[in-house]
Amino acid sequence: MLQCPQARLGPAATGDEDPDPGMAPDPGMAPDPGMAPDPGMDPDPGMDPDLDAASRRCSAGDPQLEQALLRWLRWDKNRSTRAQVEALVAAGLRAELRTRLCSRMSFGTAGLRAPMGAGFNRINDLTVIQSTQGLHAYLARRCAALASRGLVVGFDPRGQAASGCSSHRLAKLTAAVMLSRGVRVHLFSAFVPTPYVPYAVKKLGAAAGVMITASHNPKEDNGYKVYWCNGAQIFSPHDKEILQSIEEQLEPWSASCWEEDLVDRCPLRTDPLAQINSCYMDELTSLCFHRGLNINSPLKFVHSSFHGVGHVFVQQAFEAFGFAPPVPVPEQKDPDPNFPSVRCPNPEEGESVLELSLLLAERENARIVLATDPDADRLAVAEKSDGCGWKVFTGNELAALLGWWMFFNWKEAHPDPADTQKVYMLATSVSSKILQTFAHMEGFHFEETLPGFKWIGKRTHELSKTGNNVIFAFEESIGFMCGSLVPEKDGVSSAAVVAEMAAYLHNKKLSLTQQLLNIYQTYGHHVSQTSYVVCNDPPTIQNIFRRIRNFDGEASYPKTCGGVPIVHVRDATTGHDSSRPDGRSVLPVTRSSHMITFTLQNGVVVTLRSSGTEPKIKYYTEYCAPPGNGDASRLGAELRRLTAALLDEFLEPERNHLIRRCV
Repeated sequence: MLQCPQARLGPAATGDEDPDPGMAPDPGMAPDPGMAPDPGMDPDPGMDPDLDAASRRCSAGDPQLEQALLRWLRWDKNRSTRAQVEALVAAGLRAELRTRLCSRMSFGTAGLRAPMGAGFNRINDLTVIQSTQGLHAYLARRCAALASRGLVVGFDPRGQAASGCSSHRLAKLTAAVMLSRGVRVHLFSAFVPTPYVPYAVKKLGAAAGVMITASHNPKEDNGYKVYWCNGAQIFSPHDKEILQSIEEQLEPWSASCWEEDLVDRCPLRTDPLAQINSCYMDELTSLCFHRGLNINSPLKFVHSSFHGVGHVFVQQAFEAFGFAPPVPVPEQKDPDPNFPSVRCPNPEEGESVLELSLLLAERENARIVLATDPDADRLAVAEKSDGCGWKVFTGNELAALLGWWMFFNWKEAHPDPADTQKVYMLATSVSSKILQTFAHMEGFHFEETLPGFKWIGKRTHELSKTGNNVIFAFEESIGFMCGSLVPEKDGVSSAAVVAEMAAYLHNKKLSLTQQLLNIYQTYGHHVSQTSYVVCNDPPTIQNIFRRIRNFDGEASYPKTCGGVPIVHVRDATTGHDSSRPDGRSVLPVTRSSHMITFTLQNGVVVTLRSSGTEPKIKYYTEYCAPPGNGDASRLGAELRRLTAALLDEFLEPERNHLIRRCV
């Protein structure tokens, strides 16, 4: 039995700097080049001869499948996933075997994410071991102090009996790979919210972090989310180089990589749960501005954790802010990987998935419902409207409220206008422009990033190094970062901040809805719509965007939408931006997906974007009206008209056989 090696331990790093690319790794830490898989390998000598023969018959005439199949059967030690492949071989299902074995997962905006099950393109024991080997090899090249700085590993409650794996098991295997190479591992001993991993990376000065989660995806999915030493999700070129490193480290290094109980006996493993939870809750109070008011607030809150990790942590956050704990939805407060009470564990879906929360709030006479997704990095909010049912806020509407709230309290604490020059707010390019409007009128700075919170986390880190302060950031899909406690969206801290904002407004005899209208009256209405069409034919998506880029001849974008002139075009895929003197976008070029933004003469902004993980074209439209234009119904009607024109003129759903989203 392998004993845990004793790595040389040094002083902890601060975590603020990037790993030194000029430092060579400890030779004892580098993977043995001789362990790279042999392209012409033979099947495991111990393989069942009948299975070997069946495998060769099933893959006959397909060398790529034959090689992939033999590798899987040689390397996979999980009985459940191995049996899945053996059953496909016995049934002669070559197409299914090719789908599972002849392609690999790629890092998207949320890391690696895929269904659980057997195959190199799915989440399972073997692909997690391979991913961690590649991550180790990359970190060893970039960080000479990898052994002492270590890796943070967290996990959510997901699991799948048919695959014989769970997030907890996958987290242990992630740790085992690192421990087998003498790397310290900070493995949480229980489920934690996703934001705890990047928070721990920064707090402990770790080289990187891994969270095993698929967030709000269907129960069949799981994922492998990687954070860099600055606490932000990995971004280019790290993602591509880690993927290349994974390809070079496919064969499991040793039997110890499969020993999940290595974490229980290796002295290099630590459990950061108590320390990180205590530090997080202490630092969370920096976002609490009116604790005395909170203690006496008559407001009552209901909270759903959607069968995920949020219940305990939101309760503690409320306590840190001086509130009585929110009333939990009993059917949804305990972790359950089957998500039995919801058809989809995503609170962004709105009232249809908040039904149990709203019913409980009615019984409890609670005016505010808070819902965190299963890994507690997103937050949905609903408010009881007098005589009008429930108002479920969109991500853009919540951002208007939270952006106002964070700057309102910042100004209270920093009355000197000069201090505002160091204040920033950030939003992704497909989100509402309301923060941009705030910034223009209030004098602070606003920046857009590409979609995905990894870009917000990266920019937050860059700004903090130059003495600036990002006090709020968001993405329209109910992801919020209040303050810079964690460079990631955080449903736990956001829940407490929303509760305090609601309590403060209630004391002023205002509801959240009323304050949202006040914001729009001051800064101008921002009415938005977000949806998508499904396209199951990837070449059609390419053709649609090619046509848009050559609309009136070669290299010519559309001039109007719904009869309204288009004044600016920004194409993040090509780097074109007609609003800039040099015609070049300040956003990084993203050639792996399509994204084009049109600004219309009347203040409407529309963005078309292809999804990197789903067969969808998403569209985001917003009417940004100037202050004084208070006819929200007219603005909404005009936005709906232009959105319909956008679809008909640019996407041509009927001609391209697109499936419109059913709401």
